[in-house]
Amino acid sequence: MQDNERIESSELPISRPKSWEHPGRRRLPVLAAVVLVVVALIAAYTALFGKSKAAPEVTFKTLSGEHLTTQQLRGKVVLVNFWATSCVTCVKEMPMLVETHQKYAPQGYETIAVAMNYDRPDFVLNFAQTRGLPFKVAYDVDNSVAPAFFDTRVTPTTFLIDKQGRIIKRYVGEPPKLELHALIEKYLRS
Repeated sequence: MQDNERIESSELPISRPKSWEHPGRRRLPVLAAVVLVVVALIAAYTALFGKSKAAPEVTFKTLSGEHLTTQQLRGKVVLVNFWATSCVTCVKEMPMLVETHQKYAPQGYETIAVAMNYDRPDFVLNFAQTRGLPFKVAYDVDNSVAPAFFDTRVTPTTFLIDKQGRIIKRYVGEPPKLELHALIEKYLRS
């Protein structure tokens, strides 16, 4: 071909992807994949958070020697708090848990603070006594309670349970006070 010759565009072979011929064909698989992912996410969310799960049937062994089961707590709104004396956030949230307990206990609310099994029993007892904790303090001596509560390992982890024994909410970290109080009030009324 010489420099002065021009090739007409109609002379060039045109190679277009087949998807250009039918624009809907290319988008359909992508759209279907997106729809499937969205449906799967909705199903997973509903399975995890859509329905209240029953609190596990466990026996709390309190520092006072009392054995208390989740079955015995039915009819009350219950807060179960997993904590450790070595956990800075746990220690920080205790005054709020004390205040919450004192405010709602006369209305049918119960608090159980469950010390993790790796905590020293003498530290747990000393903490409860020196702080004058007004609620039940349990020690998970045989590591049976924390695993039953959905394999709880992180402290603080708090579960709020309704009067029928269903878990309303799980908090990892310190629960926001206003949100927690609003939930407690709602479920005490129901």
